[in-house]
Amino acid sequence: MATALLAAVLAYKPVRERLARILPVDPDNPVHAFALVLAVLLVGTQLTSSAFISLSASAPLSLADVIAEQLSLLVLALAGVGLFIRRDFAQTASRLGLVVPAWWHVVLAVAAAGVFFVFGQAMTSLSHTLTPDVANQVDTTTQRLFAALDNPWGIAALALAPGICEEILFRGAIQPRLGILATALLFASVHTQYALSIDTLAVFVIAIGLGLIRKFTNTTTSSICHISYNLVTGIGIASSLLAGAIGIEALLIGVSVYAVWANRRRIAVAGEALTTRVGAQENNE
Repeated sequence: MATALLAAVLAYKPVRERLARILPVDPDNPVHAFALVLAVLLVGTQLTSSAFISLSASAPLSLADVIAEQLSLLVLALAGVGLFIRRDFAQTASRLGLVVPAWWHVVLAVAAAGVFFVFGQAMTSLSHTLTPDVANQVDTTTQRLFAALDNPWGIAALALAPGICEEILFRGAIQPRLGILATALLFASVHTQYALSIDTLAVFVIAIGLGLIRKFTNTTTSSICHISYNLVTGIGIASSLLAGAIGIEALLIGVSVYAVWANRRRIAVAGEALTTRVGAQENNE
């Protein structure tokens, strides 16, 4: 009922005008208004599920379940940005931020995935220390839901399907309209297997990180990062490989920092050169 009331309030234009001060939405655009209403309904229904419905008795997910669920998110993203309605394939890809990544985008994505993995493991340990009962319930629910996917095909599906479809929907379609924080909240709310826990907070923080990657690069890069994170989480890192993994991660982070610095410097130099040319032309005139 509270969700329905809040969603209805968004039909009132003055409310959307106030939201437009903090969110990149057009209060006069009916598509943006509809997106806001759907976003509130999604968060509200997901929070209700987490608060009042136990997932411990849920049936394990199959490979077909994962693919079908993720494809539905992809359809929502494509329809939401107007594929075959307002945009063709090329325009849709541009609107969603789907491009061919530069080499340093890939390095940055993999490096960020390593950082997110370490952060996620730390938050999981914190959850077991501060809220052991909730953490054990989350572990039990997660193991039950994904028990049938503990194999190479299942791990690949859990890495690729959400990494592609969730990123296209949340970072590609939604974030340019609702911003990083609101999109991160939406993203965290759909991960109901974590209920109301520290793990959900970790998902929210990681979603902000993915949002920043999308903002400063593109959706393809955030997708590569998401896929890499899911893959590392699914496979895990054996203690015998930990030292090597840390070394590789440090190297990737170093290369990423250099690549970002070099790219920003190249843009700055190009801007200075353009300013100099314009100034010279004005003097000649």
